Amino acid sequence: MRITRTVAGRRRRAAVMATTGLTATALLLTGCSDSGSDSDEADANGNITLTVADFGQFGYKEAGLFAKYHELHPNITVKENTTADEKVYYPKFLQQLNTGSGLADVQGIEVGRIKELVDTKADAFTDLAKVVDTDQWVNWKALQASTDEGKVIGAGTDIGPMSICYRRDLFEQAGLPADREAVAAKVAGGWEDYLKLGEEYKKKAPKGTFFMDSASAMYNGVVSSDSEQYYSKDGKAIYKESAGVKAGWNLAAQAVDKKLTQGLAQFSPPWQAALRKGSIATVACPAWMAAQISTYAGDTFKGKWDIARTPGETAANWGGSFLSVPAKGKHVKEAGELVKWLTAPEQQAAVFKAVGVFPSNKGAYELAEVKSAKLEYFNNAPIGEIYAEEAQIIPAAVLGPKDGIIKDSISTQINNMEQRGTSPDKAWDDATEAIDKVIG
Repeated sequence: MRITRTVAGRRRRAAVMATTGLTATALLLTGCSDSGSDSDEADANGNITLTVADFGQFGYKEAGLFAKYHELHPNITVKENTTADEKVYYPKFLQQLNTGSGLADVQGIEVGRIKELVDTKADAFTDLAKVVDTDQWVNWKALQASTDEGKVIGAGTDIGPMSICYRRDLFEQAGLPADREAVAAKVAGGWEDYLKLGEEYKKKAPKGTFFMDSASAMYNGVVSSDSEQYYSKDGKAIYKESAGVKAGWNLAAQAVDKKLTQGLAQFSPPWQAALRKGSIATVACPAWMAAQISTYAGDTFKGKWDIARTPGETAANWGGSFLSVPAKGKHVKEAGELVKWLTAPEQQAAVFKAVGVFPSNKGAYELAEVKSAKLEYFNNAPIGEIYAEEAQIIPAAVLGPKDGIIKDSISTQINNMEQRGTSPDKAWDDATEAIDKVIG
């Protein structure tokens, strides 16, 4: 199940992100799909099997794309091998790259891993800049997968432009504006305004409800809007001095101190239960989060949720993945053509419609499946319009090889502030100690 693209704690269930009139419904996967073919070469008739290894839910099978590709190329069959948890998938993938054995023809890569592979394993991949027009992606997406020399090791799949998901009914009960444009105006000054809105909410909050689910989620939203996060351009870990990290940490500490958060680790059973109960008023909401909310909140709260643009003038991205072609794969040329096709506008739009992952290909934003997309569950929020606008103004962030570990460690300590009453100073010391043990 692709509920566990878990670098930076990210998990999700899939939901149909439909054009006007269609409902957001959960699509759940269990176990793994077909394993790859044992055959290395084409058979006597020229037929080959391409293997795709990925994690969670990339949505290709749900969108019928592998079957369609076979129709277009009768001599090619595509088989997918999906690992539920990216944290299980990635170490095995690294081992396969190191040995040059067991690799699929196409391999998925989580954004939190891409910089490490660009820096240390670029020679192990085919240069997709020779296969795919990288100008078709939002500009910062291609940069994430590029070496200094211009080699591109991954073709962009989805991205996670930010928004705020909120409960209209709870806002109304608390005396706050519920219209999505009015909510966006209330937080137009940035995440500081988001906390001010939380203080307004708290004054008249319906009994048993909290303004936000998790201060660590808000922290990720703040940091994700900064071009310099955990590493400098010269590859130095700067998370201790980073202005974005400091801002995110301080705002998270304020949210905890002001008791604006329910203190739930996202995607945990208590978090899922809180959505079912209806105790959460807002969630920092990358594009893929809407599917999580609709799945766990259920039919009871259909139409009561809505989506507003992210706080402030700077857009943010949280999440995303790539498709790569290992240089030692069995069918490198054919795999490159498959990746080119899967990441083209029409196919990314089809995946968006099927499972709700937002395209990184700008051409998809002009297609009806994306441009006119609305979410009935979220009061018909125009998600195609909201996320396409955000995606194209997101700053190009500097990535580092251990971004995921740094973000996870900081998020854990924010959760400790919420759940255990750990002081901000102690929590920061614990976070930096854990990070330094890993990255040196």
